[in-house]
Amino acid sequence: MRAVTTLSVVVLASAGIGHAVISSLESDIARVDAFKDMKNRPRAGHGMNVLLVGTDGRDKVSPEERVRYRLGGEPCHCTDTMMIVHISADRERASVVSLPRDSYAVTSPHTDSTGKRHGGHPLKLNAAYAEGGPQLTVRTVERMTHVKIDHYLEVDFTSFMKTVDVIGGVEICTAQPLRDGYTGLDLAPGRHRLQGGQALQYVRARHVDGASDLGRMKRQQRFMASLVDRATSSGILLNPMKFRDVTRAVLGSVRADKGFGTDELLALGRAMRNFSPSSSEFTTVPIERMGYPVKGVGSTVKWDTAKAGRLFGALRDDRPLAVPRPPRNTAPPVTVEPQRIRVQVENGTHTPGLGRRVDTALAAAGFRTTRTPVNARFRFAERNVIVYDPRWDDSARSLAAALPGSELRSVKGLGPTLRVIAGADFTEVRTVRTAPPAQKEGTVVRGDEVVCR
Repeated sequence: MRAVTTLSVVVLASAGIGHAVISSLESDIARVDAFKDMKNRPRAGHGMNVLLVGTDGRDKVSPEERVRYRLGGEPCHCTDTMMIVHISADRERASVVSLPRDSYAVTSPHTDSTGKRHGGHPLKLNAAYAEGGPQLTVRTVERMTHVKIDHYLEVDFTSFMKTVDVIGGVEICTAQPLRDGYTGLDLAPGRHRLQGGQALQYVRARHVDGASDLGRMKRQQRFMASLVDRATSSGILLNPMKFRDVTRAVLGSVRADKGFGTDELLALGRAMRNFSPSSSEFTTVPIERMGYPVKGVGSTVKWDTAKAGRLFGALRDDRPLAVPRPPRNTAPPVTVEPQRIRVQVENGTHTPGLGRRVDTALAAAGFRTTRTPVNARFRFAERNVIVYDPRWDDSARSLAAALPGSELRSVKGLGPTLRVIAGADFTEVRTVRTAPPAQKEGTVVRGDEVVCR
């Protein structure tokens, strides 16, 4: 997630900042030899595969922040988050696959940091880092996925918080309250702009529902999409002062492989010229069994071999993970089905029968209209207006999807019945469909489907 911002800042290279500036930024990145003496690697595919690793390092976190954001205790020196980011060969798409930290894995024979030789043995995927560092992590991921990793990026808690703070926070939305006594996360339903420490609580939380690590990965994917949206749509990366602050916050605490240099940064800058949440897609490796017991290791997550094979085959072949988008005239998705939305229609014009036409059209689309339209108090409305109680904002947005171009007006205390003031621009009511249920493991969502709108 923090590494996404590292990739994002280099968009300035394609905006005319130049090779010299990017070369100076390269010197700020700490280096690690993640591919030393690696043999018998998977065949190279098309595009670029980057292994993003988030560790639980907290050495530079202040004592106050440790207490406030529940970061006490000793780190396990393992990978808290792991994702494969595939950048397509045409630089038009990014595919992100989350790898559960507790995934059942088997290492290849290796020598640890103390010089001790180990044979291949089972472990949890996140433990590979503690045992053999970046090299064993990359080797294990390649062994499990048969995807050749081209570059390695590693970040810790401190760089994450600094990055979020320097871009002004990241916006997330939640329909349910999110509370986690372990991380201290406490968010009410609604829209929130999270700063560094609170954002760290959000992406670390594992106890807000019964989904544990899988639920956490979905929230991380949502956060990642919102981070990209913030970095690429707000102009932050085109502001020289902000650019300087972002690069200092990110590149100064990132570790990368030795091959991730100026040319790669420039290539990614060109790739990200048109990058947006709509050109990104997120998924989790398909799971066959949670709580898979392994002697000497404990409870692990077992992948669905067949489905995972197809997923990683798509990465190797540089194919999109998500199914093609439906035609543009397909009914737009909504979060609240029309049958649950009660509507009172008012004629806001002097056109006879307009209120009745709108009421009939809404009822035909499934909305619970009163079937008794009335005249509005003021009858000079040039456009449709939806008046709603802020507690029913999801219903209002669903109704607005059926009446595109409508003005939304929030009125406290109005209650559950929404008011539609029919305006002179009324033409038709669009059919809408209820959005699919919450993402399950193995499904794919695009970035623009999970950011706040």
